[in-house]
Amino acid sequence: MKEDIQQIKERNKRVEADKAWETSKTRRLLIALMTYIVIVIFLWSIDAPNPLLNAIVPTVGFILSTLTLSFFKQFWLKHVYKR
Repeated sequence: MKEDIQQIKERNKRVEADKAWETSKTRRLLIALMTYIVIVIFLWSIDAPNPLLNAIVPTVGFILSTLTLSFFKQFWLKHVYKR
């Protein structure tokens, strides 16, 4: 029984750490940076004008898509997600 409880506690720690990583600003920043770099390389490879500047738009789009938007989340939880 004690072993089962210990395994559950260890699992909970892993789940909490995964959740903390998924919602961390560090993760979002790293993904945004990687997104920017990949898009710059792509735009540069197709000889698009101003690849450093034009890569900002999709990167900002990604950052905006990661925002919580608390009002909409609460609305969705109350009116759409009914369990």
